Amino acid sequence: MDPELLERITARRAELDELEEQLAKQLAEVRAERDELAVAEKVLERMSEQLAEERASAGPAPGQVGGRAVMTIPHRASGVEETMLPPDYQRIPAVVREAAGPVMARQVGEVLGVDVSVRARLEPLRGKLVRLADRSRLRKLPDDRFTTRL
Repeated sequence: MDPELLERITARRAELDELEEQLAKQLAEVRAERDELAVAEKVLERMSEQLAEERASAGPAPGQVGGRAVMTIPHRASGVEETMLPPDYQRIPAVVREAAGPVMARQVGEVLGVDVSVRARLEPLRGKLVRLADRSRLRKLPDDRFTTRL
């Protein structure tokens, strides 16, 4: 055999052994990173579920209007439950639903325990009824009575 050819074969084999070692190292790094990503994905899913549960149980978040914190009342839509309303606003549609027909703000106030003899105590309730009607959660009739949406 030709010694020069044998030397070339040996050198090429050494190059391939070195390349194989580098590729094996890269493959190990790739597999480790994929395992880390799988764990991160599981943690992210678990945290997302926990956050969704916390948000659902926390209720609505206050918004800002003119630098003041205000409670936002979401529009009626699929996926937006009545439980997303602030507690005061959750009771109002329930009272209107229980009524035999359309109700005035005074009637709702009586059921909720508002002092209806004082107009200043009734106006905030009337404002809540109007807000609920504006957000399609109640229906305001022309005679200022309120009823539930169909």
